[in-house]
Amino acid sequence: MKLLFFGPPGAGKGTQAKKVSEIFKIEHISTGDILREAVNKGSELGKKVKTIIDKGELVPDEIMNELVKEKIKDLDSFILDGYPRTIEQAKSLDRTLKELNKQIDAVVLIDVPEEEIVKRISSRRVCPNCGKVYNLITLKPKNDELCDNCGTNIIQRNDDREEIVRERYKIYQRNTYPVIEFYRKNNTIITIDGSKDVEEVTKELFNMLRRFRKNDNN
Repeated sequence: MKLLFFGPPGAGKGTQAKKVSEIFKIEHISTGDILREAVNKGSELGKKVKTIIDKGELVPDEIMNELVKEKIKDLDSFILDGYPRTIEQAKSLDRTLKELNKQIDAVVLIDVPEEEIVKRISSRRVCPNCGKVYNLITLKPKNDELCDNCGTNIIQRNDDREEIVRERYKIYQRNTYPVIEFYRKNNTIITIDGSKDVEEVTKELFNMLRRFRKNDNN
């Protein structure tokens, strides 16, 4: 299977993609992994990526598109997680797949309402000393707001503040929903309610993918 995974920040998209990768034996490809791999290889393209990242800038579409093409060209099955993010990237991927004589089998959308995303992420806390992550709703520290490991006061990262989370959600909607509509015309869209417990989401997703794979093989 060749799958695309979409979902707003905090929806658990990456977690579910990894689970599918492990059970169905499909390579999980995230944009972060692709960029790190390119930098570590030290190729000319990797050097360009490192320079861009070191400056704190976003990697341009043309470079990202080239990296993805290089990554998927020899794969029969894969999960693309975090790409394409824009219509321009989606069109580039479409051209690449046609060139490689491949096609996307299904698009998985882990859908979670804005208020649930805000509650999840704004409740997240991290220990600045050891890095342990907590959640004031689902994974509280044992002693008030002190780290269980080292006793340091846990903190809220700037990116986890409510106003930042809402802005990231708006950006996701603005950029990603047009991409989903782009795929809705020609691909199977598997929509999962990501507001449920992680185990419930996984079970529902696995059942749908198994049915899809069975039907696809008939």
